Amino acid sequence: MSRVSALRARSAGGTLTRRDRLVILATCCLSLFIVGLDVSALNVAIPSIGRDLDATESQLQWVIDSYALVIASLLIFGGTLGDRFGRKRIFQLGLLVFGVASVLCSLAPTAEFLIGARMVQAIGGSMLNPVALAIVTNVFVDPRERAQAIGVWGTAFGLSMAFGPVVGGALVSGIGWEAIFWLNVPVCLLAIALTARFVPESRAEHARRADPVGQVLILAFLATLTFAIIEGRPLGWTSPTVLGCFLISAVSLVALVWFENRRDEPLLDPRFFGSAPFSSAVACAVIAFAATGGFLFLNTLYLQEVRGLSPMNAGLMTLPMAAASVVCAPIAGRLVGDRGTRLPMMIGSFATIAGSAMLIGLGEDTSYVYVGASYLVFGLGFGFLNAPITNGAVSGMPRTQAGLASAMASTGRQVGTALGVAVFGALAFAGIDGSIADGLSAAARPVWIAMAACGFALAVIVYVSTGEWGRATAERTRRRIESTSGTWRA
Repeated sequence: MSRVSALRARSAGGTLTRRDRLVILATCCLSLFIVGLDVSALNVAIPSIGRDLDATESQLQWVIDSYALVIASLLIFGGTLGDRFGRKRIFQLGLLVFGVASVLCSLAPTAEFLIGARMVQAIGGSMLNPVALAIVTNVFVDPRERAQAIGVWGTAFGLSMAFGPVVGGALVSGIGWEAIFWLNVPVCLLAIALTARFVPESRAEHARRADPVGQVLILAFLATLTFAIIEGRPLGWTSPTVLGCFLISAVSLVALVWFENRRDEPLLDPRFFGSAPFSSAVACAVIAFAATGGFLFLNTLYLQEVRGLSPMNAGLMTLPMAAASVVCAPIAGRLVGDRGTRLPMMIGSFATIAGSAMLIGLGEDTSYVYVGASYLVFGLGFGFLNAPITNGAVSGMPRTQAGLASAMASTGRQVGTALGVAVFGALAFAGIDGSIADGLSAAARPVWIAMAACGFALAVIVYVSTGEWGRATAERTRRRIESTSGTWRA
Protein backbone atom coordinates (compact mmCIF):
# COMPACT_ATOMS: atom_id res chain seq x y z
CA MET A 1 0.00 0.00 0.00
CA SER A 2 1.34 3.47 -0.89
CA ARG A 3 2.08 6.04 1.77
CA VAL A 4 -0.87 8.19 0.64
CA SER A 5 -3.24 5.19 0.65
CA ALA A 6 -2.04 4.15 4.09
CA LEU A 7 -2.60 7.64 5.47
CA ARG A 8 -6.07 7.76 3.95
CA ALA A 9 -6.98 4.39 5.43
CA ARG A 10 -5.66 5.24 8.90
CA SER A 11 -7.43 8.61 8.79
CA ALA A 12 -10.75 6.98 7.92
CA GLY A 13 -10.31 4.52 10.78
CA GLY A 14 -9.14 7.15 13.25
CA THR A 15 -5.77 5.40 13.69
CA LEU A 16 -3.32 8.05 12.51
CA THR A 17 0.00 7.64 14.32
CA ARG A 18 1.65 10.53 16.14
CA ARG A 19 4.21 10.76 13.33
CA ASP A 20 1.39 11.02 10.78
CA ARG A 21 -0.25 13.79 12.75
CA LEU A 22 2.99 15.74 13.13
CA VAL A 23 3.74 15.52 9.40
CA ILE A 24 0.24 16.78 8.60
CA LEU A 25 0.60 19.57 11.17
CA ALA A 26 3.92 20.69 9.67
CA THR A 27 2.46 20.68 6.17
CA CYS A 28 -0.56 22.73 7.18
CA CYS A 29 1.61 25.20 9.11
CA LEU A 30 3.41 26.07 5.88
CA SER A 31 0.26 27.81 4.63
CA LEU A 32 0.00 29.90 7.78
CA PHE A 33 3.71 30.69 7.56
CA ILE A 34 3.66 32.09 4.03
CA VAL A 35 0.52 34.13 4.66
CA GLY A 36 1.98 35.70 7.79
CA LEU A 37 5.40 36.17 6.21
CA ASP A 38 3.91 37.90 3.20
CA VAL A 39 2.08 40.44 5.37
CA SER A 40 4.87 41.18 7.85
CA ALA A 41 7.68 41.21 5.28
CA LEU A 42 5.72 43.55 3.06
CA ASN A 43 5.50 46.14 5.84
CA VAL A 44 9.26 46.66 5.65
CA ALA A 45 8.97 47.21 1.89
CA ILE A 46 6.29 49.92 2.18
CA PRO A 47 8.71 52.88 1.90
CA SER A 48 10.46 51.30 -1.10
CA ILE A 49 7.15 50.52 -2.79
CA GLY A 50 6.04 54.09 -2.19
CA ARG A 51 9.13 55.47 -3.90
CA ASP A 52 9.25 52.99 -6.80
CA LEU A 53 5.54 53.14 -7.64
CA ASP A 54 5.00 56.78 -6.62
CA ALA A 55 2.27 55.69 -4.20
CA THR A 56 0.35 58.03 -1.93
CA GLU A 57 -0.03 57.49 1.82
CA SER A 58 -3.53 56.07 1.37
CA GLN A 59 -2.34 53.75 -1.43
CA LEU A 60 0.34 52.38 0.88
CA GLN A 61 -2.36 51.61 3.43
CA TRP A 62 -4.39 49.90 0.71
CA VAL A 63 -1.43 47.70 -0.27
CA ILE A 64 -1.82 46.12 3.17
CA ASP A 65 -5.56 46.46 3.66
CA SER A 66 -6.73 45.27 0.22
CA TYR A 67 -5.34 41.85 1.12
CA ALA A 68 -6.67 41.86 4.68
CA LEU A 69 -10.18 42.92 3.62
CA VAL A 70 -10.62 40.30 0.91
CA ILE A 71 -9.25 37.46 2.99
CA ALA A 72 -11.39 38.50 5.97
CA SER A 73 -14.48 38.48 3.76
CA LEU A 74 -13.76 35.09 2.17
CA LEU A 75 -12.20 33.02 4.98
CA ILE A 76 -15.43 31.36 6.04
CA PHE A 77 -16.40 30.78 2.40
CA GLY A 78 -13.00 29.15 1.86
CA GLY A 79 -13.65 26.80 4.75
CA THR A 80 -17.07 25.98 3.27
CA LEU A 81 -15.45 25.10 -0.06
CA GLY A 82 -13.14 22.71 1.75
CA ASP A 83 -16.06 21.08 3.56
CA ARG A 84 -17.96 20.59 0.30
CA PHE A 85 -15.29 19.76 -2.30
CA GLY A 86 -12.55 18.29 -0.14
CA ARG A 87 -10.11 20.07 2.14
CA LYS A 88 -7.00 18.70 0.48
CA ARG A 89 -8.19 19.78 -2.97
CA ILE A 90 -9.16 23.31 -1.91
CA PHE A 91 -5.94 23.66 0.11
CA GLN A 92 -3.86 22.89 -2.98
CA LEU A 93 -5.97 25.23 -5.13
CA GLY A 94 -5.43 28.01 -2.61
CA LEU A 95 -1.67 27.46 -2.70
CA LEU A 96 -1.71 27.62 -6.50
CA VAL A 97 -3.72 30.86 -6.62
CA PHE A 98 -1.56 32.40 -3.90
CA GLY A 99 1.63 31.53 -5.79
CA VAL A 100 0.41 32.83 -9.16
CA ALA A 101 -0.87 36.06 -7.60
CA SER A 102 2.50 36.52 -5.87
CA VAL A 103 4.16 36.53 -9.29
CA LEU A 104 1.66 39.17 -10.47
CA CYS A 105 2.43 41.29 -7.39
CA SER A 106 6.16 41.19 -8.19
CA LEU A 107 5.45 42.44 -11.73
CA ALA A 108 3.23 45.35 -10.65
CA PRO A 109 4.05 48.52 -12.67
CA THR A 110 1.73 50.76 -10.61
CA ALA A 111 0.33 50.96 -7.10
CA GLU A 112 -3.16 50.26 -8.44
CA PHE A 113 -1.98 47.07 -10.16
CA LEU A 114 -0.26 45.92 -6.97
CA ILE A 115 -3.40 46.52 -4.92
CA GLY A 116 -5.45 44.49 -7.41
CA ALA A 117 -2.91 41.64 -7.43
CA ARG A 118 -2.95 41.62 -3.63
CA MET A 119 -6.70 41.10 -3.75
CA VAL A 120 -6.23 38.05 -6.00
CA GLN A 121 -3.55 36.81 -3.62
CA ALA A 122 -6.05 37.10 -0.77
CA ILE A 123 -8.52 34.89 -2.64
CA GLY A 124 -5.89 32.15 -2.55
CA GLY A 125 -5.10 32.89 1.08
CA SER A 126 -8.76 32.49 2.02
CA MET A 127 -8.56 28.85 0.92
CA LEU A 128 -5.54 28.10 3.10
CA ASN A 129 -5.85 28.91 6.80
CA PRO A 130 -9.43 27.79 7.61
CA VAL A 131 -9.03 24.59 5.62
CA ALA A 132 -5.63 23.80 7.10
CA LEU A 133 -6.76 24.46 10.67
CA ALA A 134 -9.89 22.36 10.11
CA ILE A 135 -7.58 19.51 9.11
CA VAL A 136 -5.43 20.02 12.21
CA THR A 137 -8.31 20.27 14.69
CA ASN A 138 -9.87 17.09 13.34
CA VAL A 139 -6.59 15.17 13.26
CA PHE A 140 -5.68 16.05 16.88
CA VAL A 141 -8.62 14.64 18.85
CA ASP A 142 -7.27 14.75 22.42
CA PRO A 143 -8.02 18.23 23.93
CA ARG A 144 -4.56 18.60 25.49
CA GLU A 145 -2.77 17.43 22.33
CA ARG A 146 -4.98 19.69 20.26
CA ALA A 147 -4.09 22.70 22.43
CA GLN A 148 -0.40 21.91 21.97
CA ALA A 149 -0.88 21.52 18.21
CA ILE A 150 -2.60 24.89 18.06
CA GLY A 151 0.35 26.24 20.04
CA VAL A 152 2.64 24.99 17.26
CA TRP A 153 0.24 26.55 14.77
CA GLY A 154 0.53 29.83 16.66
CA THR A 155 4.32 29.46 16.70
CA ALA A 156 4.37 29.14 12.91
CA PHE A 157 2.35 32.32 12.61
CA GLY A 158 4.50 34.02 15.23
CA LEU A 159 7.63 33.01 13.33
CA SER A 160 6.27 34.41 10.07
CA MET A 161 5.01 37.64 11.61
CA ALA A 162 8.12 38.15 13.71
CA PHE A 163 10.84 37.19 11.24
CA GLY A 164 8.98 38.63 8.25
CA PRO A 165 10.48 42.10 8.74
CA VAL A 166 13.98 40.62 8.95
CA VAL A 167 13.51 38.48 5.85
CA GLY A 168 11.76 41.32 4.05
CA GLY A 169 14.46 43.80 4.97
CA ALA A 170 17.19 41.50 3.65
CA LEU A 171 15.33 40.89 0.39
CA VAL A 172 14.49 44.57 -0.18
CA SER A 173 18.06 45.68 0.55
CA GLY A 174 19.68 42.92 -1.50
CA ILE A 175 17.28 42.53 -4.44
CA GLY A 176 14.20 44.73 -4.23
CA TRP A 177 10.69 44.65 -2.83
CA GLU A 178 9.62 42.32 -5.64
CA ALA A 179 11.69 39.52 -4.09
CA ILE A 180 9.27 39.34 -1.15
CA PHE A 181 6.67 37.95 -3.52
CA TRP A 182 9.15 35.69 -5.33
CA LEU A 183 9.82 33.95 -2.01
CA ASN A 184 6.22 32.72 -1.89
CA VAL A 185 6.52 30.70 -5.10
CA PRO A 186 8.92 27.91 -3.97
CA VAL A 187 7.16 27.69 -0.60
CA CYS A 188 3.80 27.23 -2.33
CA LEU A 189 5.26 24.55 -4.62
CA LEU A 190 6.77 22.71 -1.63
CA ALA A 191 3.48 22.86 0.27
CA ILE A 192 1.55 21.56 -2.76
CA ALA A 193 3.95 18.62 -3.05
CA LEU A 194 3.81 17.79 0.66
CA THR A 195 0.03 18.01 0.65
CA ALA A 196 -0.19 15.61 -2.30
CA ARG A 197 2.18 13.20 -0.58
CA PHE A 198 1.00 13.21 3.04
CA VAL A 199 -2.38 14.87 3.66
CA PRO A 200 -5.44 12.60 3.38
CA GLU A 201 -8.58 13.95 1.73
CA SER A 202 -11.51 14.80 3.98
CA ARG A 203 -14.90 16.47 3.73
CA ALA A 204 -17.59 17.54 6.14
CA GLU A 205 -20.44 15.08 6.64
CA HIS A 206 -22.83 17.92 5.92
CA ALA A 207 -21.40 20.71 3.76
CA ARG A 208 -22.76 24.17 4.44
CA ARG A 209 -24.83 25.77 1.72
CA ALA A 210 -23.51 28.85 -0.04
CA ASP A 211 -24.58 32.22 1.39
CA PRO A 212 -23.92 34.77 -1.38
CA VAL A 213 -26.04 37.47 0.27
CA GLY A 214 -24.16 37.21 3.55
CA GLN A 215 -20.87 37.15 1.65
CA VAL A 216 -21.70 40.39 -0.20
CA LEU A 217 -22.90 42.10 2.98
CA ILE A 218 -19.69 41.23 4.85
CA LEU A 219 -17.55 42.56 2.02
CA ALA A 220 -19.67 45.71 1.70
CA PHE A 221 -19.46 46.38 5.45
CA LEU A 222 -15.70 45.94 5.70
CA ALA A 223 -14.77 47.61 2.40
CA THR A 224 -16.84 50.76 2.88
CA LEU A 225 -15.81 51.14 6.53
CA THR A 226 -12.12 50.81 5.70
CA PHE A 227 -12.40 53.09 2.66
CA ALA A 228 -14.05 55.80 4.75
CA ILE A 229 -11.35 55.58 7.43
CA ILE A 230 -8.40 55.56 5.01
CA GLU A 231 -9.75 58.17 2.61
CA GLY A 232 -11.37 60.37 5.26
CA ARG A 233 -8.34 62.60 5.63
CA PRO A 234 -7.50 63.21 1.93
CA LEU A 235 -11.16 63.53 0.83
CA GLY A 236 -12.45 65.26 3.97
CA TRP A 237 -14.37 63.63 6.80
CA THR A 238 -17.57 65.47 5.85
CA SER A 239 -17.34 64.79 2.11
CA PRO A 240 -20.38 63.03 0.54
CA THR A 241 -18.18 60.07 -0.47
CA VAL A 242 -16.85 59.42 3.02
CA LEU A 243 -20.19 59.98 4.76
CA GLY A 244 -21.88 57.76 2.17
CA CYS A 245 -19.39 54.97 2.84
CA PHE A 246 -19.98 55.17 6.59
CA LEU A 247 -23.74 55.00 5.94
CA ILE A 248 -23.43 52.00 3.59
CA SER A 249 -21.21 50.27 6.14
CA ALA A 250 -23.76 50.75 8.92
CA VAL A 251 -26.68 49.61 6.75
CA SER A 252 -24.70 46.55 5.59
CA LEU A 253 -23.96 45.54 9.18
CA VAL A 254 -27.61 45.84 10.24
CA ALA A 255 -28.73 43.92 7.16
CA LEU A 256 -26.12 41.22 7.80
CA VAL A 257 -27.29 40.62 11.38
CA TRP A 258 -30.96 40.58 10.30
CA PHE A 259 -30.35 38.23 7.38
CA GLU A 260 -28.03 35.77 9.15
CA ASN A 261 -30.46 35.36 12.05
CA ARG A 262 -33.07 34.10 9.58
CA ARG A 263 -30.99 31.58 7.64
CA ASP A 264 -30.92 27.87 8.39
CA GLU A 265 -27.18 27.70 7.63
CA PRO A 266 -25.79 31.20 8.11
CA LEU A 267 -22.35 32.25 6.98
CA LEU A 268 -21.75 33.73 10.44
CA ASP A 269 -23.55 31.43 12.87
CA PRO A 270 -25.21 33.71 15.49
CA ARG A 271 -25.46 30.81 17.97
CA PHE A 272 -21.69 30.84 18.42
CA PHE A 273 -21.81 34.26 20.03
CA GLY A 274 -23.83 32.85 22.91
CA SER A 275 -20.51 31.43 24.13
CA ALA A 276 -18.57 34.07 26.06
CA PRO A 277 -15.20 32.38 25.38
CA PHE A 278 -15.92 32.35 21.63
CA SER A 279 -17.18 35.94 21.53
CA SER A 280 -14.21 37.12 23.57
CA ALA A 281 -11.80 35.20 21.30
CA VAL A 282 -13.16 36.99 18.23
CA ALA A 283 -13.11 40.36 20.00
CA CYS A 284 -9.57 39.76 21.24
CA ALA A 285 -8.49 38.74 17.73
CA VAL A 286 -9.77 42.02 16.32
CA ILE A 287 -8.20 44.15 19.07
CA ALA A 288 -4.85 42.33 19.29
CA PHE A 289 -4.31 42.26 15.55
CA ALA A 290 -5.41 45.86 15.14
CA ALA A 291 -2.62 46.80 17.54
CA THR A 292 -0.12 44.50 15.82
CA GLY A 293 -1.08 45.63 12.30
CA GLY A 294 -0.79 49.29 13.27
CA PHE A 295 2.49 48.61 15.07
CA LEU A 296 4.13 46.93 12.06
CA PHE A 297 2.88 49.53 9.59
CA LEU A 298 3.94 52.61 11.56
CA ASN A 299 7.20 51.30 12.96
CA THR A 300 8.61 50.44 9.55
CA LEU A 301 7.92 54.05 8.54
CA TYR A 302 9.48 55.29 11.79
CA LEU A 303 12.65 53.22 11.39
CA GLN A 304 13.20 54.01 7.71
CA GLU A 305 11.73 57.48 7.22
CA VAL A 306 12.42 59.07 10.62
CA ARG A 307 15.59 57.23 11.69
CA GLY A 308 16.96 56.73 8.16
CA LEU A 309 17.66 52.99 8.51
CA SER A 310 17.96 50.74 5.47
CA PRO A 311 15.25 48.09 5.01
CA MET A 312 17.75 45.48 6.20
CA ASN A 313 18.63 47.36 9.39
CA ALA A 314 14.98 48.21 10.00
CA GLY A 315 14.17 44.50 9.79
CA LEU A 316 16.99 43.64 12.19
CA MET A 317 15.61 46.15 14.68
CA THR A 318 12.49 43.99 14.97
CA LEU A 319 14.49 40.91 16.04
CA PRO A 320 13.63 41.45 19.73
CA MET A 321 9.95 41.27 18.80
CA ALA A 322 10.66 38.16 16.72
CA ALA A 323 12.51 36.45 19.55
CA ALA A 324 9.81 37.22 22.10
CA SER A 325 7.02 36.01 19.80
CA VAL A 326 8.80 32.77 18.92
CA VAL A 327 9.69 31.92 22.52
CA CYS A 328 6.33 32.83 24.02
CA ALA A 329 3.97 31.22 21.48
CA PRO A 330 4.76 27.57 22.40
CA ILE A 331 4.81 28.48 26.10
CA ALA A 332 1.35 29.96 25.65
CA GLY A 333 0.21 26.77 23.92
CA ARG A 334 1.39 24.64 26.83
CA LEU A 335 -0.20 26.97 29.37
CA VAL A 336 -3.49 26.72 27.49
CA GLY A 337 -3.28 22.93 27.57
CA ASP A 338 -2.43 22.83 31.29
CA ARG A 339 -4.26 25.83 32.77
CA GLY A 340 -6.64 27.27 30.18
CA THR A 341 -6.57 30.54 28.24
CA ARG A 342 -6.84 33.11 31.06
CA LEU A 343 -3.20 33.15 32.27
CA PRO A 344 -1.41 33.46 28.92
CA MET A 345 -3.91 36.00 27.62
CA MET A 346 -3.63 38.16 30.74
CA ILE A 347 0.15 38.08 30.40
CA GLY A 348 -0.20 39.07 26.75
CA SER A 349 -2.64 41.87 27.58
CA PHE A 350 -0.40 43.49 30.18
CA ALA A 351 2.65 43.11 27.93
CA THR A 352 0.73 44.91 25.17
CA ILE A 353 -0.05 47.73 27.58
CA ALA A 354 3.59 47.98 28.69
CA GLY A 355 5.04 47.78 25.18
CA SER A 356 2.63 50.40 23.85
CA ALA A 357 3.37 52.70 26.77
CA MET A 358 7.09 52.43 26.02
CA LEU A 359 6.47 53.38 22.39
CA ILE A 360 5.03 56.73 23.51
CA GLY A 361 8.58 57.85 24.22
CA LEU A 362 9.92 57.23 20.70
CA GLY A 363 11.52 60.30 19.17
CA GLU A 364 13.95 61.22 16.42
CA ASP A 365 16.99 60.41 18.57
CA THR A 366 15.70 57.72 20.94
CA SER A 367 18.31 55.13 21.91
CA TYR A 368 18.13 52.02 19.77
CA VAL A 369 18.47 49.96 22.97
CA TYR A 370 15.24 51.53 24.23
CA VAL A 371 13.55 50.99 20.85
CA GLY A 372 14.57 47.32 20.88
CA ALA A 373 13.36 46.89 24.46
CA SER A 374 9.94 48.31 23.58
CA TYR A 375 9.72 45.94 20.61
CA LEU A 376 10.68 43.03 22.87
CA VAL A 377 7.88 43.75 25.32
CA PHE A 378 5.34 44.28 22.54
CA GLY A 379 6.39 40.98 20.92
CA LEU A 380 5.97 39.19 24.22
CA GLY A 381 2.36 40.36 24.26
CA PHE A 382 1.74 39.13 20.72
CA GLY A 383 3.35 35.76 21.44
CA PHE A 384 1.15 35.08 24.47
CA LEU A 385 -2.08 36.22 22.79
CA ASN A 386 -2.16 34.49 19.40
CA ALA A 387 -2.44 30.78 20.26
CA PRO A 388 -5.01 31.23 23.07
CA ILE A 389 -7.25 33.20 20.69
CA THR A 390 -7.62 30.19 18.40
CA ASN A 391 -8.05 27.75 21.26
CA GLY A 392 -10.64 29.98 22.91
CA ALA A 393 -12.65 30.03 19.70
CA VAL A 394 -12.77 26.25 19.24
CA SER A 395 -12.87 25.10 22.88
CA GLY A 396 -16.29 23.97 23.98
CA MET A 397 -17.54 23.69 20.40
CA PRO A 398 -18.48 20.32 18.90
CA ARG A 399 -15.68 18.93 16.72
CA THR A 400 -17.88 19.30 13.65
CA GLN A 401 -17.95 23.06 14.27
CA ALA A 402 -14.21 23.52 14.88
CA GLY A 403 -13.47 24.57 11.31
CA LEU A 404 -16.16 27.25 11.26
CA ALA A 405 -15.25 28.51 14.72
CA SER A 406 -11.56 28.80 13.85
CA ALA A 407 -12.42 30.49 10.54
CA MET A 408 -14.47 33.11 12.39
CA ALA A 409 -11.53 33.73 14.74
CA SER A 410 -9.19 34.03 11.76
CA THR A 411 -11.64 36.47 10.19
CA GLY A 412 -11.34 38.54 13.35
CA ARG A 413 -7.56 38.57 12.92
CA GLN A 414 -7.78 39.88 9.37
CA VAL A 415 -10.46 42.42 10.24
CA GLY A 416 -8.26 43.62 13.09
CA THR A 417 -5.22 43.94 10.81
CA ALA A 418 -7.20 45.93 8.25
CA LEU A 419 -8.71 48.23 10.86
CA GLY A 420 -5.39 48.65 12.65
CA VAL A 421 -3.60 49.84 9.51
CA ALA A 422 -6.58 52.04 8.56
CA VAL A 423 -7.41 53.57 11.96
CA PHE A 424 -3.93 53.92 13.45
CA GLY A 425 -2.48 54.99 10.10
CA ALA A 426 -5.16 57.65 9.68
CA LEU A 427 -4.67 58.81 13.27
CA ALA A 428 -0.93 59.20 12.76
CA PHE A 429 -1.12 60.80 9.31
CA ALA A 430 -3.70 63.31 10.56
CA GLY A 431 -1.03 64.81 12.82
CA ILE A 432 1.58 65.24 10.08
CA ASP A 433 1.65 68.61 8.35
CA GLY A 434 4.82 68.14 6.30
CA SER A 435 6.84 65.04 5.50
CA ILE A 436 6.61 61.73 7.34
CA ALA A 437 10.25 62.04 8.34
CA ASP A 438 9.65 65.32 10.17
CA GLY A 439 6.30 64.70 11.79
CA LEU A 440 5.72 61.00 12.43
CA SER A 441 7.35 60.74 15.88
CA ALA A 442 5.08 63.33 17.46
CA ALA A 443 2.02 62.39 15.39
CA ALA A 444 2.24 58.73 16.43
CA ARG A 445 2.07 59.36 20.18
CA PRO A 446 -1.75 59.29 20.29
CA VAL A 447 -1.52 55.97 18.42
CA TRP A 448 0.63 54.37 21.09
CA ILE A 449 -1.77 55.62 23.79
CA ALA A 450 -4.66 54.06 21.86
CA MET A 451 -2.74 50.77 21.58
CA ALA A 452 -2.18 50.75 25.34
CA ALA A 453 -5.95 51.19 25.71
CA CYS A 454 -6.36 48.15 23.44
CA GLY A 455 -4.24 46.14 25.86
CA PHE A 456 -6.41 47.26 28.78
CA ALA A 457 -9.56 46.28 26.85
CA LEU A 458 -8.05 42.84 26.19
CA ALA A 459 -7.39 42.30 29.90
CA VAL A 460 -10.97 43.21 30.84
CA ILE A 461 -12.50 40.97 28.17
CA VAL A 462 -10.30 38.02 29.10
CA TYR A 463 -10.97 38.34 32.82
CA VAL A 464 -14.74 38.52 32.38
CA SER A 465 -15.07 35.70 29.83
CA THR A 466 -12.78 33.00 31.27
CA GLY A 467 -14.42 32.41 34.64
CA GLU A 468 -17.27 30.13 35.71
CA TRP A 469 -19.85 32.28 33.95
CA GLY A 470 -17.92 32.08 30.69
CA ARG A 471 -17.57 28.29 30.87
CA ALA A 472 -21.29 27.97 31.59
CA THR A 473 -22.19 29.99 28.48
CA ALA A 474 -19.86 27.81 26.40
CA GLU A 475 -21.51 24.64 27.68
CA ARG A 476 -25.00 25.99 26.99
CA THR A 477 -23.95 26.98 23.48
CA ARG A 478 -22.45 23.56 22.82
CA ARG A 479 -25.64 21.80 23.94
CA ARG A 480 -27.76 24.14 21.84
CA ILE A 481 -25.69 23.48 18.73
CA GLU A 482 -25.70 19.73 19.25
CA SER A 483 -29.44 19.67 19.89
CA THR A 484 -30.13 21.34 16.55
CA SER A 485 -27.42 19.49 14.60
CA GLY A 486 -29.99 17.71 12.50
CA THR A 487 -31.57 20.89 11.17
CA TRP A 488 -28.86 23.54 11.45
CA ARG A 489 -25.31 22.33 11.05
CA ALA A 490 -22.02 23.77 9.83
